[in-house]
Amino acid sequence: MKKPKHTWLTTALLTITALLAPPTHAFATDEPLRYVALGDSYAAAPLVRPLDPSDVGCLRSLANYPHVTAQLLGADLTDVTCSGATADDFTGSKLGTPPQYDALTADTDLVTVTIGANDAELFRLPRACVNTLPPPFGTSCAATSILWGTDRYARAIDAWAPTFDDTLRTIRAEAPRAKIVVVGYGTYLRPGGCFPSQPYWSQDADYIQARIGRLNDVLSSTAARHGAHYVDTAAISTGHDACAPAADRHIQSALSLADGAPLHPTSAGSAAFARAIASAVADD
Repeated sequence: MKKPKHTWLTTALLTITALLAPPTHAFATDEPLRYVALGDSYAAAPLVRPLDPSDVGCLRSLANYPHVTAQLLGADLTDVTCSGATADDFTGSKLGTPPQYDALTADTDLVTVTIGANDAELFRLPRACVNTLPPPFGTSCAATSILWGTDRYARAIDAWAPTFDDTLRTIRAEAPRAKIVVVGYGTYLRPGGCFPSQPYWSQDADYIQARIGRLNDVLSSTAARHGAHYVDTAAISTGHDACAPAADRHIQSALSLADGAPLHPTSAGSAAFARAIASAVADD
C-alpha cells in the first residue's frame, strides 16, 4: 500500500506540538483530590471542636488543618492523624486503630504529614520545664537537659532523623503519584517567653523553641531531599504563640484547655496552617 504524502511532515508537526505543550499536572482532573493526612496531635488538633466521632481515642478534630485543607481544595479526605502518634504508628496499630500507612494507595493524590515531636520526646519537654516561681526558686530545664556536654533532646532529634527519611521513602512507595507536603511545628513561645503568663523562665522558653526549631530543620531538609514541599508553620504562628491574647493564638496557652489542648494548635491556627498548605498545593 502506498503511503500517504507528507506523513513525515505530519508526524514531525505532532511531535513538536507535544514537546511544546505544557506538562499535565498530576492534579489536573475533574475528580476530587484523594487526600490522606498522616501525623500526630499537631495535625489532629485535640480539643478543637468538633471532635471526630469516628475515632475518639485519637482526639482528632473535624476542624484540624487536614479537614480545613480538604475543604479549601474540595478534596476527598482520609484523616488518620492521631494524638500521641510516633513514626512507629505509621507501620503498627495505635489504640486499636490501623497503621497510618494503610490509608495510602496508588491513587492517592496528596499526602500531608507532621511527625517527630513524640519520637524525640519534645511534647514531654514543656512539662519538664514548668516553673511557677521566678528564679532561683526552681530548676532550669535548659540546664538539666544538658549533661556532660550532651543535649539529650538535640541528640534524640538527630538520632530520629534517619527514621523520617524512611518515612518519606515509604510514603513515596505507597503513593507514588502523590504530592507530599511536610508540615512543620509552630512557634510555641516567643523569644524570652512571657513568664509568668506562661510558666517558663526566659532561658527555658528559648530552649523549648530552639529544640522545636531543630526538629523543623530535620523535617525541612529531609523534605527537600525527597522532593516534598515543606510548610513552615513556625513562621505562620510567629506573634500568635501561647503568649498572645487568646483571640490571637495559633498555639494554645500551656494553661488552657479551651479551643485546643495546651501548646497545640487552636482552631485559628489550624485554619491558618491549612490556608498555607492549600496555597502550596494550588500553586505547584
